[in-house]
Formats: sequence, structure tokens, C-alpha cells
Amino acid sequence: MFRTKRSLLVRRLWRCRAPGGGGEEEEEATAATEPGSAATNEARAHVCGGGGGRGCCPGKAGRGTRAAAGAEAELKALTHAVLKRLKERQLEGLLHAVESRGAARTPCLLLPAKADSRLGQHWYPLPLLLCKVFRWPDLRHCSELKRLCGCESYGKAHPELLCCNPHHLSRLCELESPPPPYSRYPMDFLKPTDCPDSVPSSTETGGTNCLAPGGLSDSQVLQEPGDRSHWCVVAYWEEKTRVGRLYSVQEPSLDIFYDLPQGNGFCLGQLNSDNKSQLVQKVRSKIGYGIQLTKEVDGVWVYNRSSYPIFIKSATLDNPDSRTLLVHKVFPGFSIKAFDYEKAYSLQRPNDHEFMQQPWTGFTVQISFVKGWGQCYTRQFISSCPCWLEVIFNNR
Repeated sequence: MFRTKRSLLVRRLWRCRAPGGGGEEEEEATAATEPGSAATNEARAHVCGGGGGRGCCPGKAGRGTRAAAGAEAELKALTHAVLKRLKERQLEGLLHAVESRGAARTPCLLLPAKADSRLGQHWYPLPLLLCKVFRWPDLRHCSELKRLCGCESYGKAHPELLCCNPHHLSRLCELESPPPPYSRYPMDFLKPTDCPDSVPSSTETGGTNCLAPGGLSDSQVLQEPGDRSHWCVVAYWEEKTRVGRLYSVQEPSLDIFYDLPQGNGFCLGQLNSDNKSQLVQKVRSKIGYGIQLTKEVDGVWVYNRSSYPIFIKSATLDNPDSRTLLVHKVFPGFSIKAFDYEKAYSLQRPNDHEFMQQPWTGFTVQISFVKGWGQCYTRQFISSCPCWLEVIFNNR
């Protein structure tokens, strides 16, 4: 019996579904619990999402095998029914997005917004269903998702057609409240520096005076009065050494990556680094698709496109009355609002003349790839992390 191209595409898509729980995750969990292991400290970071697919009683997993097989068969039948309604070009676009894991620029998969599918006793909107099948099997509700700004359905309240491309959405990173005390970090760096001409290039390393794009010095890029051409600048660091020039950001969205097919943005792989550390080289190779930095109406969002966690510290991610900051761990596929302008201005105390006259590092976000830092780590400061970014926002 001959199969049509559409049926072959449906079968290929089903084979690309996200695993319900892999041995790789279990190995990481085991390593994280070994006394004295480096992963123990990594596990103590303030976690944003991830790890939802593992149960707390592994020994009882076999009891639900039959029920799990039934649920798998039901999900397969529902997914096939949905996919078979798509046109051949839509199936090809969806397969390209899934196989590239979001690295390729793929078109929106526009489907009727009111077309829901029933799985067991629950009704699933199509975007939720496809995200559950191809990205996050533990996904429960649409409120856990955030649409990326490059999607046609972004910002539309009640569209007739809704994009269902699972790689045009990210998983929303919910912050814990109250936060665990072990991941707190002192907020003393929010105090203004003594020298009015200093540049908040790094809390731990101090400023440098390399030339930035366009021939401007770092201090000129950061503090040029009335300059609204950029909304932030990005610096890439390897341990205590900054690599390359400051990257001035003018577009509302920026990809920061090491190796991204069809990538357009800040490519860290093109920077010349003299660092021969094996750890730095290992982490650098894991940056991969990197992150997406986006300025939106409610603030600045960071989307982790890589295959490894990132760690973020920002003054606006915590309670304004707190004197300590959290280092937040963000898993692959998750988004977090890393910076809130309104909170930053309130923390800056705009009526305080002294704060207005001096640079203030509350407009800075620090992001480390793969490795975290803080009080429960061997790396106390971000300047000890192998590969990290500093994002400095234009507050004018």
C-alpha cells in the first residue's frame, strides 16, 4: 500500500515528539544529589521552570505503565487527527521547525483560533496541544506559555487565526514567592560609585575603555546625553576579561548566540578570544543558539534558546524592599522578564539628586551561560563564570 506524502510527513512529525522523560534528565538529577559534586551547587539556584516531568517516587513508576501506554495511544490518535487536517505546506513548515528545534526561521502555522481538541477529560487549544506534543509533555495550561515577538499572533487579543507553531512560543518562567534564602545575593552594588565618570561595565571587574561600535568609547556609548539611538548595549565576558567591543542594540529584538543557523545578531563565535581555559572553551561550545533579548511593552524579556540553563541576576526581579538579589536559573525553552523599567526607576529614587548625577548599575542585567554563581557556589561572583553577558540599559 502506497502512502501519500502528507501521511509520511505526519509519521515523521510524530517521531519527532518530545520525550516524556529521558534517562539524561535522571542522570543529571542523580549527579545533582551526590555529596560534594559541582551539580549540587547548581541545583541550589533559584529555579525557573524545568524538571516537571520527573516524579518523586521512581520506584512506583512501573505501576502506571499500562495507564501511560493508554494515554500515549490517545495522544497519538489525537495528534494524528489534528496533523492530517493540515495542508502539505503547513506540515513541511512544522516539521522544519521541530527538526531544527527552533533554530530555523519558519513561518507561522495559522489555524482557526476556536479549534480545540479533547484529550481525556480536558480540552486543549491547538497551540497548547502542539507545544505539549513537541516541546513540553508536562504542559498544562495556556497561561504557562508566552508568545515570541516575531510571531504574527503576538499582541493580538482575539484573532480569528492563531499561530500554532510550537517554536513561536516559549515557556513562561514563574518566580517563587518567597524566594529561598540560599540563592540571595547582596544588593550593595546598587549604590552609586564614587567617581562620576566611572562606567558600570561590571560589578566585580570594573570598567574598561575599549572602543565600541561606531568609534565611541564605552563611556560615550553608555552616557551620551540625549542619545536614544540604542536601548541597550551588550558586553561579553570570559571570566574577568571582556571579549570584543560593546554591542549597541537598536532593533527591538536581538539574538545572542555562538552557533545559530541563519543567525542574525550578536555572534559570539566570531569574537577573537585568547582564553585557553578548558572550562571556558567547553562552556563556549555549549552556548549554541544562545538567547533572544527582546524589548517589549512591559519590559525586557530573555528567551533561553540554548540546550543548557542560563543564570540571570537583575535588580527588578526581586522585591523592591529587599536588600539582596536572587540569581535565577532559567531552563531551555523558558522566558523570563529580566528587566522592568518602572521598577528600575522606582529603585533609582528619581528625586534623589545624587542618584541622577551618577551611573547606577540597577539598569544592568547579568547573564551567565551554563554555570551559575552566588553564595552556595564555588563561584562567588559572576566574574568567576566562564562565559557571561552584561546588558546595560539606556535609561534616558
